[in-house]
Amino acid sequence: MLDFELVCSIYCILIHSQPQMNVLIANIGSTSFKYRLFKMPEETVLTEGAAERIGQPGSEFPGYGSAIASCLAKICGSGRTLANLSKLSAVGFKAVHAGPLTGAQIVDDRVLAAMEEFSFLAPAHNPPYVDAMRSFRAELPQVPLVALFETSLYEALDEATTTYAVPYEWRERYGIRRYGFHGASHRFASEWVQKELGRMNLRHISCHLGGSSSVAAIRSGTAVETSFGMSPQSGLPQGSRVGDIDAFAVLFVMKKLGIGVDEMASLLARKSGLAGISGTNGDVRDLTSAAEHGSERARLALEVFVRAVRHYIGAFLVELGGLDVLTFSGGIGENSEEIRRAICKGLSSFGIELDEDRNHGARRGATISRPESSARILVVPTNEELVVARAVTAVVRQAEMKKPEAASTAQRQP
Repeated sequence: MLDFELVCSIYCILIHSQPQMNVLIANIGSTSFKYRLFKMPEETVLTEGAAERIGQPGSEFPGYGSAIASCLAKICGSGRTLANLSKLSAVGFKAVHAGPLTGAQIVDDRVLAAMEEFSFLAPAHNPPYVDAMRSFRAELPQVPLVALFETSLYEALDEATTTYAVPYEWRERYGIRRYGFHGASHRFASEWVQKELGRMNLRHISCHLGGSSSVAAIRSGTAVETSFGMSPQSGLPQGSRVGDIDAFAVLFVMKKLGIGVDEMASLLARKSGLAGISGTNGDVRDLTSAAEHGSERARLALEVFVRAVRHYIGAFLVELGGLDVLTFSGGIGENSEEIRRAICKGLSSFGIELDEDRNHGARRGATISRPESSARILVVPTNEELVVARAVTAVVRQAEMKKPEAASTAQRQP
């Protein structure tokens, strides 16, 4: 395993001194597979595409194996982007959860076993990723596969921040602790604003708001807090996932309904969140439209979401001791001026002053704060795939550098 900060350092060192790599980044959904092929270290996108409705009735893709084979056939071959499979240097994954196993990892049996162990905590993410990784290993046995875990950004969180008030042996035996996710998106936002503002020592609150949402507190490029807990079902209310809830409320309803753990887990992961409140779906675009047409439950869902974001911004302001920059990323953060306005409302006493004119119709990369605002407010065009591609490049290069060293050591053995 490579510490993520070390991965970034290695990448910066190697970027100007190593030959090109063609890195395929696989973004795996429960029934979808999106891919983007990068030429590294130039960071050029060579091609991209997607396979949808994997495993669904009537789909041309009965499983990830067939979807991956179709992807590779579109990328490699005569007249394609790559002449043949030997030109593919590595495959990278924005993996979600393997418990204490984190950072950038070469995908092997140990990594797959860890992901399977924690699948209960990430039921929408881990199973399809494990399936896809096994399919890639079968299709490309000689190509290195690398997983950058979404927990990687939070490796520096102190023990008090990650510890729950439960018997301490649960942490030691079962990995019960706060982890944090959306690491690639928050990492990109941090690096983007450091470059944009021309300084490293920033107190930064990053809001990744989309179908899945979170807030992270970042000091000088290092994450110090996250809205997420042990699973992606925690923190902010998600599209269909619960977010924060009193554990005893869950136990109480289980007793009332007479249901077991798996059924309750399904309710919390698939029928809760903004969809559960509204009774329709968790898409903020639809909820905004419904609220404008008089739906009280849609309005309530939006208010609950905004309140949760503001709750964490308030907590993180205290943690950081002030704020230099507030960013919005993700489908909601980048596109919903209404949500940005509601989140920033009444925060001028904290140095957060939204410019209504700039916020209206703001495009990616826009500054939407007033000139007198002590905290810059920016809309950041997140690029999680690029963060993964950089980590993959560093890990593969590091592994290649060790090969001659290992061979030399073997030759010196008596």
